[in-house]
Amino acid sequence: MCLFFHISSAMAKVISQETFDEVVKENIVEFSMSVEEAREETIKQFEAQGINLGNIIKDLNVNPETGIPLMNESVDALKLLEKSINTEHEKFGQHLDVVAEECKLGVPHRVLAAKLGAYDLIVNVLEAKEELPVDVLIQLVNAANAIINKQPDVFNINSLAVALKHLKSASDSKVICAVLRWLQKACILHEMNRQMIMEDNLTIPTVKAFLARPEPEVVRNTCTLFRYLVLDDDIRVEFGKAHEHARQLAAESLTEITQLLTKFKSDQDTVGDLMLTIASLTVRNEFCQTVEEAGGLKFILDAMVEYPDSVKIIREACKLLKALAGNDTVKLHIVQCGAAPLLESALNRHKDNEPFARHALACISTLALREPSNSSTLFETGISETIIQTMKIHSGSKIIQRNGSWAVRNMVSRSRDQCDTFIAQGAEDVLNQALKDHPSIAHDVKSALRDLGCKVHLNEEWKAQSEIQIKNDTN
Repeated sequence: MCLFFHISSAMAKVISQETFDEVVKENIVEFSMSVEEAREETIKQFEAQGINLGNIIKDLNVNPETGIPLMNESVDALKLLEKSINTEHEKFGQHLDVVAEECKLGVPHRVLAAKLGAYDLIVNVLEAKEELPVDVLIQLVNAANAIINKQPDVFNINSLAVALKHLKSASDSKVICAVLRWLQKACILHEMNRQMIMEDNLTIPTVKAFLARPEPEVVRNTCTLFRYLVLDDDIRVEFGKAHEHARQLAAESLTEITQLLTKFKSDQDTVGDLMLTIASLTVRNEFCQTVEEAGGLKFILDAMVEYPDSVKIIREACKLLKALAGNDTVKLHIVQCGAAPLLESALNRHKDNEPFARHALACISTLALREPSNSSTLFETGISETIIQTMKIHSGSKIIQRNGSWAVRNMVSRSRDQCDTFIAQGAEDVLNQALKDHPSIAHDVKSALRDLGCKVHLNEEWKAQSEIQIKNDTN
């Protein structure tokens, strides 16, 4: 067998995916090779010719009878069945499942599916067909989800219109969740999609209505979409609208989301999602007050009492308390309502858990910031020793050392009477070790050492120099 293809001398030695697939097919059909043998032989032949296969998807699943990739076969079959979907919906669904499974193999497979026209076909069917069996509708949306995952560029204004159309008419919770996940995936790493979704006048009224649904999974997916709409993760955009989106969503729905905490209080997963969402939307001073007035603060503290062993609940509680402490009045109320002993107990109980410890320390540092009364109340619980122990346990974690330094500094900066206790508990040694192990957080650690009254070398970052000396004239 001899495989040689004409390659223009003006271009690099590369081939198309179609050429690669055609040779694999020939090896299977003409030379009776297995799929693996055909693939290996094809790779070997092209590499022998000095062809770079870096742009080729080499692990496509191939039909051993026809030699054609399953993705290509299924997309072609979907195009043929599109007009007869009402009578052939079972076959149509089977091919959708194949496309979805193939897309799970990786981003290149999803790019190929979109290139073959699978995503546009799915959106067209969802747009054109008014009455589809629920199972086929779910399969269509799930296939769209599989293609768009980490490939949000394929989502467009038409996709949004179709998604909102089905959200408005859907009654089945599985359909609703599938469409909400479609919108969620469109938001990840794509600021323009987030802005497009938020700018549509139907989005907030349509999605907000699902907060009243009784199914926890619908509420959780609605909350997840809200959080994804306030992401700021698209490096292609210099200035996003995360804060503006959070402000808009909070103004429309923060009270309702907070009140859902009581409705779903026995469902730990839903409570955790609700608290995380409230924290994400509480981006303005007045929203902290909104959450407190809606019963959010009382619920958080009750949840910390009721679920002391649930790391997820108390972690989200710490995140939310930190967000609410952005309002100075609410910050005082948090400690006055009994948060200090609950935080000490939670940190003491779960200090070995690094993800929880970092959020607990950040919460403590925020509550103590510029509030001597809060600092004193926290100190009286014995939390100083717990902070130092946590820092010792996680000496290798830069974030723990930074957050711990913040907590120490904010505790003592306006309450100097605490300094001797912190030092007696080993704070100076722990901080000096952090300074040595994590030089990138030197400023934070030195600030804590300085406020503790310890010896610390502070660099003079900038000193003005001038050749002209100004004389101070005196009479």
